Amino acid sequence: MRMAITFGSNQIISLGFGLFLFAAMVPMMQQDIAISHWYLATIGAATQLAYLGGAMLLGLFGHKLNSARLLLWCGVMTSLLLFAMAIIQSPLAMLIVLVLMAASAAVSWGGIVELVSCFGQPQYRATSLSTAASGTAWGYSINGLIILAIVPLAGWQGGWVAAAIMGLVTVGATAFMLRRLCCVASQVEIEAPPSMPAKQLFRTIFKERIAFVCSLMTFLVGFATMPFSTWLNTYLAELSLPAELGGYTWSLIGLSGMAAGFLVGKLADSKGSSMALLFTTSVFAIGIIAFLLDPATFVLLAGFSYGLMYFPIWGVLAGWLSKHYGSKATMQINGIGMVTFGLGGALGNMIAGGLYEASGSLADLFALIAFTSVLLTLLALYIFRLERQVSRPVIGAV
Repeated sequence: MRMAITFGSNQIISLGFGLFLFAAMVPMMQQDIAISHWYLATIGAATQLAYLGGAMLLGLFGHKLNSARLLLWCGVMTSLLLFAMAIIQSPLAMLIVLVLMAASAAVSWGGIVELVSCFGQPQYRATSLSTAASGTAWGYSINGLIILAIVPLAGWQGGWVAAAIMGLVTVGATAFMLRRLCCVASQVEIEAPPSMPAKQLFRTIFKERIAFVCSLMTFLVGFATMPFSTWLNTYLAELSLPAELGGYTWSLIGLSGMAAGFLVGKLADSKGSSMALLFTTSVFAIGIIAFLLDPATFVLLAGFSYGLMYFPIWGVLAGWLSKHYGSKATMQINGIGMVTFGLGGALGNMIAGGLYEASGSLADLFALIAFTSVLLTLLALYIFRLERQVSRPVIGAV
């Protein structure tokens, strides 16, 4: 579990702080810096594009790089950029820093996938990856602690400095662990894992069922979860429900995500990745459909099911891929999966905006999310059947 905890800490830094701390700190920062709503919208679009760009570059060129060094450089860069957020005053400079951290977050997760696929024990691989992926949920909670405990004493600048210090500590712990892994690896003759050039990568995505289904699932996950998280509070306000209900829901999302990483990973390792996917997507579908039928009663159930499915699914899918592909190929296909997730999320939010503009209500959007959750469950059921049919490995199988 040391590997999973260390890599999960990297997710706290790269995604929890690098992508989400700014949104939590904005109300305090607006007192000192001119941050307009237009500027916030620009940051949202720019960081999303940067994340997609980082994922695409990882898929195309990540196999040529040393993942251990890549992860450490991402950690160092993110830590320094977090410190820079405490001292810069220019909105444009902040935009550049946030874009760089978003791209680094995508690259960092790809490095984690490759390292766990290469060095992790096969029988615990899904647990390690899912636990690491749930670091994002832990980041949500730590962001809240920074705002409650550090910002009142040291201001928002102190919050960024605290995040930077935690980042540097994480880099040190990661470097120590990677040194031990490399020492062990140097004592055993390990053949370089196969990778794929860009043309072969896209041919694999479109022609091989496992890679295609994985990319399709991440697209549907993005299409369902991104609009849900973006428009949930707006929909609750439309229904004249108490604002506190949204706060409780987001707290439950974080708590369920924190626990789900380890528990769903254990389920994947003991019963198979397809069983874990079928379980999480089914619970998500039940939660969303119940919320659609009675929002006030079942919004907490929807939040719980969202956290249970969203955070660990990245580790479960990566673990499933690693059973059929080598570590480098797994990293590349996972990178394309992050791109399809982003495209699904962007398309979902565009449709949400169109529906809201046309009808003045978000009820149709959440009906569409419920329909998508059913499609996710059916796709997980297909994977469940597929996993029992596939008996021979493909490119770079380990």
